[in-house]
Amino acid sequence: MVLKKEKWCWLAVFECNGGVGCSSHGGLGEKHLEYTIYGNAPSHVPNPSNMTEPRLFGTHIPFHALAKSIKESNSRIIYICRNPLDTFVSSWIFLNKIKPEHLPEFELGEAFEKYCKGIIGFGPTWNQMLGYWKESIARPSKVLFLKYEDLKKDANFHVKRIAEFLGCLFTFEEERDGMIESIIKLCSFEKMKELEANKSRTFARNFKRKHLLRKAEMGDWVSYLSPEMGEKLSQIM
Repeated sequence: MVLKKEKWCWLAVFECNGGVGCSSHGGLGEKHLEYTIYGNAPSHVPNPSNMTEPRLFGTHIPFHALAKSIKESNSRIIYICRNPLDTFVSSWIFLNKIKPEHLPEFELGEAFEKYCKGIIGFGPTWNQMLGYWKESIARPSKVLFLKYEDLKKDANFHVKRIAEFLGCLFTFEEERDGMIESIIKLCSFEKMKELEANKSRTFARNFKRKHLLRKAEMGDWVSYLSPEMGEKLSQIM
């Protein structure tokens, strides 16, 4: 996930699906660049700078493919990656849920081999992760690199870390009064999954939002992949 901040303009770029970016007040809170904003181009190309602030945009685009205007602006980027094994399983299940009914199910073994070869939307997962990681080392004030598993283990610490990165520090009073805990609860997987907007509404090409929210568990890949498959992808990474 990438967050772009320009004054109050943010861009979110997602490495994986499965609920990242689903806001607690009505489903997907971000405007997705390649689906929502520019999905109808060239018939209609909106100007994001004319949108009401604060602005949150989402995309799966690798860092090297981001527009020059984003890279050279005063924007902030937050990238969240996930264990590629869990990412694959989540993506495979998601794709089978949103595929046209007349198409056959995407078989696990075939999907896994393609994933290992980097044949997946927006390019190999490992290249995307490496691109944002390198940029976070080179420009730590521009890019914040986070791991989904770390966020799950210590959400309080990372919420404060994100706030500091964006220049939106919590006051002593806000921390004392439990604002961080309230934000974590508001943005929790359980909260988002129970929202009516995420149960019944659609997004992008009329995909059901409920398919974005599955389990949010770490290490669930072992329920689908063999140890040999896990080892193969780990070696590639």
